[in-house]
Amino acid sequence: MATPEAQHGSPPAPAPVPEAVTLLLVRHGMTDVTGPKLAGRAPGVHLNDTGRVQATHLARRLEGLTASALISSPLERCQETADAVAERLGLPVTTDERFIECDYGSWTGRSLTELSEEPLWRVVQDQPSAARFPGGEALATASARAVEAVRDWNGHVADQVSEPEDDTPRVPPVYVVCSHGDIIKAIVADALGMHLDLFQRLRVDPCSVTSLTYTRSRPFINGINDTGEALAAGLPTATEAKGEAAVGGGSGASGRTEQA
Repeated sequence: MATPEAQHGSPPAPAPVPEAVTLLLVRHGMTDVTGPKLAGRAPGVHLNDTGRVQATHLARRLEGLTASALISSPLERCQETADAVAERLGLPVTTDERFIECDYGSWTGRSLTELSEEPLWRVVQDQPSAARFPGGEALATASARAVEAVRDWNGHVADQVSEPEDDTPRVPPVYVVCSHGDIIKAIVADALGMHLDLFQRLRVDPCSVTSLTYTRSRPFINGINDTGEALAAGLPTATEAKGEAAVGGGSGASGRTEQA
């Protein structure tokens, strides 16, 4: 696992902290199992044709952005999405295992329709802070390690900013993290001061961008689940409107198009 500390050895001497740091959270693009099944940490899950198009579109949207770092989950679908962005940003991809998908244990690879019959499903939906997947990870544990990673990277990115030569206001440095639906939702919930039991109210579609700015006093949400698509593409279907959250994040606009 590459972490800010591992990259730079002992911590640098304390420096004045910038007023703010902006984090762009990117969810990976579509795969053949995104939506109907819970891919989890299963190896060999790559972007499909739709996902590759999404990643290319995402890279175009981020072109011209001056970013300090590009970090990714180690799983293939995130690495492939991050690689598309890296070409446009001119940055290497740094892997941080703390942004990996939640370990869904024996739920991995099973269909969401099948999983919805499990007693644990209602816990995941209604009280996710109490959910631990059989043979896997607790959602609260996944949330804690992802939020810790964000705190570390915020500090690392801030430390790389040179002091201004005058009092001109400085644009906050920006970094990009490519991760997974439930991980991004947990990070956003933390930024909002929202209990993890409410994080199923959030939606993070494939190749969406969520922008958070962390200041000295509090985080600010600049935008959530921005796919760059027309507004109509983000409206829920009748199935989604029933109130069940898509564990793992769901297929987003691609799934809605297929259901239409």
